[in-house]
Amino acid sequence: MDKLLIEGGPRLAGEVDVAGAKNSALPVLAACLLTAEPCRLANVPEVRDLMTMRKLLDLVGARTQRVDGVLEVEARAVSEPVAPYDLVRTMRASAIVLGPLLARTGRAAVSLPGGCAIGARPMNLHLEGLAKMGARLELEGGYIRAEAEQLVGTTIEWTRPSVTGTENLMMAAVLARGVTRIKGAALEPEVVDLAQMLERMGAHIVGAGTPEIRIEGVERLHGVEHTIMPDRIEAGTLLVAAAITGGDVLVRGARAEHLEAVLAKLSQSGAAITRSAEGIRLRMDGAPRPVDVTTLPFPGFPTDMQAQLTSLVCLAPGTSAITMIRRSLSSNAASSRSPANGPTTAPSVSIVRCRPNTRPR
Repeated sequence: MDKLLIEGGPRLAGEVDVAGAKNSALPVLAACLLTAEPCRLANVPEVRDLMTMRKLLDLVGARTQRVDGVLEVEARAVSEPVAPYDLVRTMRASAIVLGPLLARTGRAAVSLPGGCAIGARPMNLHLEGLAKMGARLELEGGYIRAEAEQLVGTTIEWTRPSVTGTENLMMAAVLARGVTRIKGAALEPEVVDLAQMLERMGAHIVGAGTPEIRIEGVERLHGVEHTIMPDRIEAGTLLVAAAITGGDVLVRGARAEHLEAVLAKLSQSGAAITRSAEGIRLRMDGAPRPVDVTTLPFPGFPTDMQAQLTSLVCLAPGTSAITMIRRSLSSNAASSRSPANGPTTAPSVSIVRCRPNTRPR
């Protein structure tokens, strides 16, 4: 699809179902590599990154298929633990297979990821953690190559959280010998969703969703049936769309506990929010009020909701300030494929002030 043609104007009203979270499904699919037994995954969205991840799983020796809307993954034999650049160059989350491949087979080669539309994500946190667990690592030809006869539990301490780093090391640790502690772990719901799946597979994990996660390694994991959590960014986007049009929409399946920071700002802007077992309902009467927000890691206001909120407050009489940490664009990503590369410029703060020219009808 080259473009979307959108004819705006109508007020949004009614009900809509939220899809499964891509950012949860990616590590969950990678976790299927940790067992030779079948895994059945429900609510997996059919988006490009997940199609690429399925191709990657097939390439390393797993078998994937959709049956009656459920994605089945069986990694009975992982014969080729390599994630090639040509396959994963558009998917920055490809590095998430490094931990499970290394834990399952004792070796892995993963191309440094691309596909980041916001900016470069450093891999050093992943690699430092795996090295502390006993992995031998080298960078060769744009690939991270890792080997370990047996990963060993350790204590990993971070001063800033990494979502994919937390997920990668958690998956590596479930088959490691001994106890691994991740201090300064990411708190995101996607981390909790992955941990819950791993626990159902037989892993021993305590503290997911808190700053310290404790993982006691086991000898093997078994198959599992798991339902991917709803996509909190999609849910938030649908709620903001309802607010922009002065609408009344129930987002079915949305979980308020994943969106408290977003819901607080929507309420501050004048929206009426109703939480229920069905989902989240938003009603907006009249023009929105201006709000100020700063993006932060979970449980703060998510960076991925910044653009949507900016669109809303452009209709708010007055001035709103949206503050976020700016990262460089990915124009240098291919030429700077180094695991330690972070943003190409120092972090800075951007403040967007909107003075509306129109109000909703």
